[in-house]
Order: sequence, then structure tokens, then C-alpha cells
Amino acid sequence: MERGNSAASRIFMQLTAQTIAEHLGGTVEGNPLATVSSLAKIEEAGEGTLSFIANPKYEHHIYTTGATAVLVKRDFLPEHPVSATLIRVDDPYTCLGTLLGLAAQFTKPVYTGIEAGAFVADGVEVPAGCYIGAGAYVAKGVSLGENVKIYPHAYIGDGVTIGADSTVYPGAVVYHGCRIGARCTIHAGAVVGADGFGFAPDSQGHYHKIEQIGIVEIDDDVEIGANTTVDRATMGRTHIARGVKLDNLVQIAHNVEVGEDTVMAAQAGVAGSTKVGAGCMFGGQVGLAGHITIGDGVQLGAQSGVPNSIAAGRRMMGTPAVAAGTFARAVAYQKRLADLFAEVDRMAKEIETLKKIPQQ
Repeated sequence: MERGNSAASRIFMQLTAQTIAEHLGGTVEGNPLATVSSLAKIEEAGEGTLSFIANPKYEHHIYTTGATAVLVKRDFLPEHPVSATLIRVDDPYTCLGTLLGLAAQFTKPVYTGIEAGAFVADGVEVPAGCYIGAGAYVAKGVSLGENVKIYPHAYIGDGVTIGADSTVYPGAVVYHGCRIGARCTIHAGAVVGADGFGFAPDSQGHYHKIEQIGIVEIDDDVEIGANTTVDRATMGRTHIARGVKLDNLVQIAHNVEVGEDTVMAAQAGVAGSTKVGAGCMFGGQVGLAGHITIGDGVQLGAQSGVPNSIAAGRRMMGTPAVAAGTFARAVAYQKRLADLFAEVDRMAKEIETLKKIPQQ
């Protein structure tokens, strides 16, 4: 087994502002030879660091930051002098992601080979560049692509397929028969392919298990957060399409379909047999009922409860979820309720007073 990228090399390489701008398709305002060797938040940055502003509410930090260079939008107009070199780009946040990917090459350890204490069933081929950590279990019939990384104490069940360049972090579990595409990331504690929640009551009200004989199929470039669960189908498959990103503690129930490039924040939950379209965005703690359809591009605010299907392109919030504008107005009205009740009480007292005045 080989391990690369020792602690001594865990720094971001030195780059000039001009080099970064060229890499990101941006332009430099200030010193093009300004050199950075690390990344930092705008309010914490010091000399030799590169920072960014993607949210206007942090703009005030750019006038006092110690950062050597800062990524900003092309149309950013400073209200005060800025000492840092500015790198103007179309989207600072996306560009930061590109740079973090570059930095990761220098900060993440790279492991290859099979560590002592790992179990790999007879007949399983371990291709070039793969890593199987101590205590990991790779069952019979597993198919691994090149450069797959399986960290310590992960479990890969019988007949599982994992595509090239995918990573399964410590303690994650992939049950038998499930299929994972290329360049996927399964974070620590995630469970792919546990039984769907299927039980049927008898005449006495006792529940009996409905066996879940389907699989989970995860396409390429998917990320599954820590302690997230994706349940296997009752029959057929639970399907996570290409490019989906699931945060930590997300629950995907049996026979759910999630479309390409959809993202879900922590503690979102999707009940059985629901179909979620492509390009959707769900905030934290969103809950979807079962057997409904969510159209492409739907955006749901945090803690939204969704009992019914939603057409493509809608932006909704609340429980039950309503149009985002309607929800915002309702919240505004709620904040005024105390004043409105006080006004009603005042008017009621005034009416009572008027009633006591003798009629002419």
C-alpha cells in the first residue's frame, strides 16, 4: 500500500494573481504579480491568502481585509479604497470551487493498495489505483473501477458495482446488488440500499414486513452526504440521476427517482415512489409526501412540507407549501397581527362608547 501527499506538502502552491485570473478567465485589478499560497474567508484572511466575495452582505470586509487578493464579480464597484488586488470573474463562488478543487490536490492524502485487516472476497479484482482501508469489507461479486477508494470500516455488499474514481468513506454501507457510477462520493456513515419502509397490517393490526427486492442505482458524479440514507426499491430501482448532490442526513425512500443536478440540503426527506425532476433545489428539512411528482427546476424553501405534486419551475415555501410570494406576504401579515388585534380592540371600544351616546 502506498500513501502520497504527506503533511509537509499540505499547502496550496504559490500562484500569482495573474495566473489565477488566467485559469479562471478573469481580469486583474491591482498587482498582477501578487502571490498567494492559501485560501481564507474574507474576514479572517491575512497576507499571502486569496479570498472572495459572493454575498453582498460581506462586502464591508473587503475594505479592511488582510487578504493579498480577492475574487469579486466583474461589475463590483467599491465604495472605498481597497488595498487587496482584485480578480474580477463572472461568478466568484463557482470560481472558488474551481480553486478549491485545485487546492485539494495538495491537501488530501492519496492512498492506494490494500491495507492489512481489509477483507476482499475471492475473485474480486482490485484494479490499478484502488485503495481498500483496514477493516473494510468487500463481498463476493463486487466490481470495482479504476481508482476506487474504499476507506476503513466501509462495507460493500455482494454484487455491488462501483464506477471508476468513486470514493466510499469510513463506515459507509452499500448493500448487495446496488450500482454506483463513476466519480461518486459516498460520505461517512451513509447507507445505500437498506430496505425500504414497507409493512402491511393484518386484521389484528399487526404489521408484517414486505420484502424489498429491488436495488439502488446511482449514476455518475453524485455526492451522498454523511449519514444520508437511500433505500432500495420494493421492486425495480430507487434511482439517483447524474450530478445529484445530497447533503448530510437526507432520507430518500424506496422507489424514489431524483432527476439530474438536483440538490437537497440537510434533513430533507422524500417519501416512497415520489419522482423529483431535474435541476431542483430543496432547502433544509423539506419533506415530500409519497407518490407525487415534482417538476424540473422546482425550488423549495427550508422546512417546506409538500403533500401534492408541483409543476415545473415553481418556487414554494411553507407547510403546506405555497408560492414563495404568498408565503412572504403571510409572514408579513403574521408580524402585524398583534397591532391589528390592538386596533380592532380600540375600534370595538370606540363603537361601544358611541352606542352609549344618546341619539338626537
